[in-house]
Amino acid sequence: MSIFILTLSTHLHAKELNIGTATADITPALPVAVCGQFNLRIAETIETPLTANVLVLESSESNKTLDLAIMVSCDLVGIPNELVKKIRAEVQKQIPGLDGEKIFLNATHTHTAPVLENGPESNFRYPIPKEGVLQVEEYQNFFVQRVADAIIKAWENRSSGSVSWGLSHAAIAYNRRVVYSEKAKKPGQFSNGTAQMYGNTNTPDFMNLEGIEDHDVNMLFFWDSTDKLVAMTINVPCPSQEVEHRLAVNADFWHPVRESLKQRFGPQLCVLGWTGASGDQSPRPMYRKAAEERMLKLRNLSRMEEIARRIVLAVEETYETVKKDRYTDVELAHKVEILPLPMRKVTEKEYLFSKSERDKYKAQIDANPEAAKQVLTSMTWNADVLKRYEIQQKNPDAKLETEVHILRIGDIAICTNQFELFTDYGLRIQARSAALQTFVIQLAGPGTYLPTKKAVNGGGYSAIIQSSPVGPIGGQILVDSTVSIINQLFSGK
Repeated sequence: MSIFILTLSTHLHAKELNIGTATADITPALPVAVCGQFNLRIAETIETPLTANVLVLESSESNKTLDLAIMVSCDLVGIPNELVKKIRAEVQKQIPGLDGEKIFLNATHTHTAPVLENGPESNFRYPIPKEGVLQVEEYQNFFVQRVADAIIKAWENRSSGSVSWGLSHAAIAYNRRVVYSEKAKKPGQFSNGTAQMYGNTNTPDFMNLEGIEDHDVNMLFFWDSTDKLVAMTINVPCPSQEVEHRLAVNADFWHPVRESLKQRFGPQLCVLGWTGASGDQSPRPMYRKAAEERMLKLRNLSRMEEIARRIVLAVEETYETVKKDRYTDVELAHKVEILPLPMRKVTEKEYLFSKSERDKYKAQIDANPEAAKQVLTSMTWNADVLKRYEIQQKNPDAKLETEVHILRIGDIAICTNQFELFTDYGLRIQARSAALQTFVIQLAGPGTYLPTKKAVNGGGYSAIIQSSPVGPIGGQILVDSTVSIINQLFSGK
């Protein structure tokens, strides 16, 4: 332990950093519908457990809470707002006086976790059988109770500790939007742009990948008063989508990451996976695939194991670098804001196209109800655009109100958003932030893409109107508002 920490411990009224951790098993019963694709998938197998990992931070002085943050990382595709409200209410019943707004949940975005949307008001997309499959409401109730119990446990076991932060790099994420030459435009697509998610790069029309790639790995490390490492947060700008198509329950690459780190640091370690801004990134390489496959074979690793290996190496190297640079008396400040972001405008052309697509898929289901398993999501995806257009006609200035959390922990800042936020937005926030390091956490909410202007011009899935209720104007407002709050926290105002 550094001299700095020892000196602080002699100050009678110094602020203390209190740390609490807990892990909840949120693995569903089988069979269960899993989400993340455009068709119904029923999982009959559990390949790895799903977990919710809880970290409680409290700044206190003379046994009085100054501020707090309760952070929960979940092996899910997204976090419906209604479930956050239920968890907060349940925790507040058990801990009267606790500020429930200081609780936030984020998803790692594994596409092999249970469906959480339920009912037409939640844009329910999957025709889940009424019998023989775990129902969405059953899993929601299970999830809420498990997470609330874990938060209460973490709150009750909090004790004084220390923190350090560090930065490393690992090639995990690759830009997944392929740009083609102008001559590659094809009529009848969602957009007459030139970009396509997961497009073929081995073609004369391939020009470039659309956006920058972010290989930063931001980390926080937490020790208890006995110098035992009890928690870490790992901020990787990449969704966990390596095994996204399987008919199984799987936490994706975060599971082998956690297991490997627990072997290294002990079973008490609580690991929070934070997905950074990566709406246009994924763990899939878009070129040099043969060379990547050769290296995997020579290492005798699966692609998921290779991703975990890279993350763990970055963590271990950073831990060894910063482990003696710990702090107990750190500034902890947590702001919660509701930002009204302008809804992306639906053009008449987009409205008419979405209507024709909705009608096409509806006709398929009417002719053959079994077709719903494959096309219901596409039908509702386009129907959502029609609803937005109707709202827009009545209220041209319609807004999407979204909750964001901005934290200061010593020299670092943490900021959340509910979106699959394109990487450029995360870089804008980090570049303008007054913090030494800035952790951007996406999918602290239900999701939906938030593309850049460049991406909207390029078209394709993730940037078209069906994919994003908020567009580039709202994205820049999110950036500006987030940076403003961060810099206020660091200016002392």
